[in-house]
Amino acid sequence: FFRVVNSLQKTFSTAATTMFRRGKGKDNDKDKEKSKDRSNDKARDSTDRAISSDSGHSKKSSKSSKSSKSSKLKTKSKTKSFGSSANDMNGSSHSQSKTNGAAPGSAVFRVMVPDNVKPGEEFQVYAGSRIVRVRCPLDSKPGQFLQITVPVDPNESKNGGGPGMMGLSDLPPDSENVTKIPNQTLAPGEQPAYMVRIPEGVRGGTQFPVTINGQQLMVTCPNMARPGMSVRIVPPPPPTDNGISNRGSQGGPGRAPHLLKNPNKHRDDKTQMFEVVVPKGVKPGHPFALMAGGVRVLVTCPKNASAGQKIRFHLPSELVNRTNDVSNNPIAKIKLSYDKDGWSRTIRATDMKFQWTRFDEKGDVDTRTRFDMDRSAYVLKIDFYGNENDRMRTGKCSLVTPDKGVVDSKIKSVTGTDLVSYSDIAEAQTKTYEDKIQWFQDTCAQLCVEWNEGHMRMNVRRDFLLSDSMEAVMSLSRKDLRKVWRFEFIGEAGIDAGGLAREWFELVTEEIFDPDMGLWQTSATNQMCMQINPASGISCPDDHLIYFRFIGRIMGKAMFDRQLVKGHMVKHLYKHILGWPIMFNDLKDIDEEYYNSLKGLKDMGADVEYVGVDFTVMEETMGVKRTVELVPCGADIDVTEDNLPEYIEACLKYRMLGRYEDQLNELLLGFFDVIPEPLLTIFDFQELELLMCGLPEIDMEDWQQNTEYSGEYDREGPNHEVCVWFWEIVTEYDHEMKARLLQFVTGTSGVPARGFGVLQGSDGNVRKFTIHGVTLETCVYPRSHTCFNRIDLPLYEDRNELEEKLKIAITMAATGFDIE
Repeated sequence: FFRVVNSLQKTFSTAATTMFRRGKGKDNDKDKEKSKDRSNDKARDSTDRAISSDSGHSKKSSKSSKSSKSSKLKTKSKTKSFGSSANDMNGSSHSQSKTNGAAPGSAVFRVMVPDNVKPGEEFQVYAGSRIVRVRCPLDSKPGQFLQITVPVDPNESKNGGGPGMMGLSDLPPDSENVTKIPNQTLAPGEQPAYMVRIPEGVRGGTQFPVTINGQQLMVTCPNMARPGMSVRIVPPPPPTDNGISNRGSQGGPGRAPHLLKNPNKHRDDKTQMFEVVVPKGVKPGHPFALMAGGVRVLVTCPKNASAGQKIRFHLPSELVNRTNDVSNNPIAKIKLSYDKDGWSRTIRATDMKFQWTRFDEKGDVDTRTRFDMDRSAYVLKIDFYGNENDRMRTGKCSLVTPDKGVVDSKIKSVTGTDLVSYSDIAEAQTKTYEDKIQWFQDTCAQLCVEWNEGHMRMNVRRDFLLSDSMEAVMSLSRKDLRKVWRFEFIGEAGIDAGGLAREWFELVTEEIFDPDMGLWQTSATNQMCMQINPASGISCPDDHLIYFRFIGRIMGKAMFDRQLVKGHMVKHLYKHILGWPIMFNDLKDIDEEYYNSLKGLKDMGADVEYVGVDFTVMEETMGVKRTVELVPCGADIDVTEDNLPEYIEACLKYRMLGRYEDQLNELLLGFFDVIPEPLLTIFDFQELELLMCGLPEIDMEDWQQNTEYSGEYDREGPNHEVCVWFWEIVTEYDHEMKARLLQFVTGTSGVPARGFGVLQGSDGNVRKFTIHGVTLETCVYPRSHTCFNRIDLPLYEDRNELEEKLKIAITMAATGFDIE
């Protein structure tokens, strides 16, 4: 290394001496041409030998260069901001830095290897006012910084500035495609904005150079822009001698983060740095949430920081610069306007993964660890075992606290490249339901294996449809599941142009959800919904788990191929597929009596120990009773007031997962063989049901005729003014909103085959759709009672207020908004 440095020093000294004499006019024309050729050749050699930055070696190089007798020039260090980013909505830029340690007659610059540059390839960078070519060393990669040394341009030594120092009057002019925005009102320390026209040949995501106020910047072309269009950027402030912008510390109290003007000093252009004050009450190592660039982010306080101190964190530029246009999405607008205390999906700044976080009344992250009936939640997490490319993956699902149930935010394409990023998912989450479906289907189409790479033909017998289909589907690899399927019923003439596939999905799912099959059973609280039969092993002792893996694959393939499933599941199963939080209130949807009994234990207080309950439950299957321990040695642990929260927690886990853990585990493994888990994060559990089962055909006349009225509406019934408004609003709803209203009141979007007249309640009896009148003092928003299909509708004074409050209640139902 030192031999290379000494050789470079001699080269630079010779080149500098030649240029110094040429500036004095002491050489003849022939000598000038020769010295020019020599200096150009050696400049190219020096740039080709780009040396990785090392502070210790730089100092030695600088010290050695000072002792060189062949040069009379001294280079004064001038630092330019490097790796900076000027971002304002659409444009981003960065520049290089000039460092100390240069040999006389030369200048050392620190540059970053751009994206898509491989070792050994050349790339262009700015060195002062010139563009030079640098070859990427074999041991370097994109994002790393290199130190290069180039001869000083004699034209930069005007006005006595010396080599390497440019006078203020000799700053290079702004690029021709740069225009300063006139009549700007700037705050103290704020930099003016410029419009930059995108040159010809520049595509979205690529960079192009511009010069603004003497700074050479690289601007990233936005993905949606094209040549001839203009982007607005704010260049970084003029740097000082230490390379730090002349900008006072900003941020102030609170948690609103400040986007630094020089955010990417040591990182690539794909990230931006934010600065925020750690809120009061946050301890080292604890998380806190904030809004950064319009995105809810979860940040962990460093262990060496405390409340009141400023910390910095990075976020991807494509995430914080995206446009959150929710003007055409009323549901997203409502969710933004009425953010309610509860669980929210956030992005972790550490690894850009999705995580559920609960916020307390003050907006701080709820870090409580002991189970609370009203606040605690669990999410289903599945850990995959073995190789990702295994033909049949294995894994284990479990209920964990939300901070451990993280979901990746990237999706790989069939070629292994990044197909979907966190910013794509975050933007899709704000779309309307129809736009979400379109985005989902477009993404699935890109994951689909092309026809010429292979397709599958299913030959099945109609009389043995389920068994033939199960054997065929379970013989396929995970790649085969994403190929195009064509179906043929043996012995029947027909070409599958889509109709046979639709029939096959309908017949298979209808048969497999049949309670007589023994794999599923009707929900005790909703006759329209199916739940997993815990005793499925008795009905199908040899292959019931294989059938559940088959069910998962069929459900995933139906979503992948835009087909429908003939079977509505209970609500918490959709939450399990999405990885949504499961709370104690969800227990009411599967067993209201059991839910009320557990609540009764809490109301007993200290007297609960006299009930004689331990940490066990009694299960009865086919007349045979058995005791199941909820925790190890549960039969020896009596329930007391002190350990009652742990008992209720164990009961919740058992009823929500433990009773059918093996079956659900296989179903999810099969489902995720087809659908990538991050792709589902754009939906809530109501939207997932609508996507899998389709929007129902709702007969408004049948709905109104089979509706009962009670409470304040008992006397006037449908003629009451508020009821008239209600039906006017519902009639104006589109199919999605009507289906969401049904989900809100009845717990499912399904409509009985014989119409609303046979709608059943949790007790199995007919419970018609009921509108119950209450006063505004009782509740401000409509409430639902899914056990007996009733909506409590307050006595609103005008139609607009009813329309607003009803839409809020319906659209926020997925987060537990005022549901009893």
